[in-house]
Parts: sequence; structure tokens; C-alpha cells
Amino acid sequence: MLKFGSKKNLNNENKCTIRLLDDSEVVECEFQTYHKGRYLLDFVFNHLNLIEADYFGLRYVDQHRQRHWLDPNRNILRQMKGLYPLLVCFRVKFYPCEPLQLQEEVSRYQLFLQLRRDLLHGRLYCQQDDAAMLAAMLLQAELGDYGEQTDGYVQQCRLLVRQTPKLEAKIEEIHATLTGITPAQAEAQFLRKAVTLDTYGVDPHPVKDQKGAQVYLGLSHSGLLTFQGSRKTQHFRWNEIQRLNYEGKMFIAHITIMEIVAH
Repeated sequence: MLKFGSKKNLNNENKCTIRLLDDSEVVECEFQTYHKGRYLLDFVFNHLNLIEADYFGLRYVDQHRQRHWLDPNRNILRQMKGLYPLLVCFRVKFYPCEPLQLQEEVSRYQLFLQLRRDLLHGRLYCQQDDAAMLAAMLLQAELGDYGEQTDGYVQQCRLLVRQTPKLEAKIEEIHATLTGITPAQAEAQFLRKAVTLDTYGVDPHPVKDQKGAQVYLGLSHSGLLTFQGSRKTQHFRWNEIQRLNYEGKMFIAHITIMEIVAH
């Protein structure tokens, strides 16, 4: 008779699919029943030759369609209970405040891929001029100099969440001005531009304010932000926040109000 928790049962092999930042690339990892999240993390870090691993993590979606980060210190199967097949996504977990200060080229490239994805899915929201500039930098990094592509090449590339013919013409116009810039230089320019945007590194969560109005709450390296639609409404920097409380369904931020006295 086989009992749950027996040594024989602990040696059962399980398989998890890991989707990388390029959605076309997936890897599979076999693990034992007793393994913790750290095992999967180390597997993908070794696969990508990532040394600056603290910025990255693995995310999964539970049975209620809620997203979670895989905890490295907890059992994999207990965290992902009831899920089959097992699927996690490799993502940037902590966005650096100075992307170009990352020491490893592979780290900067993975951040570049994450921001490319954020732009495509509307998470890195920005004005159309900024979006066109970012998209043109992507084309320079991935396709090279303008003029080496066929007609309608911008339309064939999935770059932005709302990609109109007018915006595509603007992207092509900017791309033509980037001739001579190497892929590495284009990626660096993309990172420099992305970090200046209000939505850089923000994972927005729908909440209601004290009046019951729908807003989005996000955290980033620069502080606590709220948005109404795509418009930033408040930005409290970390040095202005005394403490954070979570009571029931209410999230409370205690803010230090700085008074400016005119003389």
C-alpha cells in the first residue's frame, strides 16, 4: 500500500514548462515532489547565464486567474496546487532605477525584452510621440538600418497595443533617422527612454479611492502611484511615505506632507 508522503512518493518526477520573455522560446524543467521554488529559479537562471538574478522571478496564474510570484522558499507543488499542466513565466520582478548600471549584458537584454513586452501589451503606457520613438528604436535594434526592409514592414511588426496607420508612418519616419546605430546602441537608447516614463516598472492594480471611483494603484522604484485610465493622478515618493497598512480590504498609505513657506 502506497501512502502519501512516503519516500517512494517523494521521488516522483514532475515537469514544469517555463515560458521566457520571448514567447516563442520555452524550456522544460523536471523536478522532484519535494523541490522548492528555488529549484526552478536556479534552473532558468543557469539556462540564461544570469548572474544578476535578484531582478527576475517566475510568475504563475492560479485557478482564480490571479497572478503570483513563485516563492523560492516554498514547495513548488503546494504553491501551484490544482494547476495542470504546470506553467510559469520568466519575468522582470524588480525594475532597476538605472537600467544601464546593470553589470551584465544578458541582464540588460532581458530587461529590454521585458520592456518590449510591456510596450506591446500597454503596460508601458506613454504618449504617441514617445511610443513612436520607442517602436522605432525596437526596429533599429531588431531589423537594422532603414531601407533594408520591404514595403509595409512596420505594419508586419507587433510593436504597440494600438498600432494605427498614422502611428506606423511616424514610426517609419523616426526609424529612417536612426541609420548607423548598432543594435546594442539602439537597445541602450530604448532603455534610457523607457526609464523616464511614469509607467516604467509599474504593475497597475484596480482599486477604488475613498469616493468609490475606479483608479489603478502601482508601485515602482520611485514610489507609490495612482492612475485614472492612462493619466497619472498622484505620485508619492518613498521618502514621503511614513508607513503602509492593510486593513481588511483597505490599503492605507500614511504620507508626510511637505509644506513650502514663501518669503
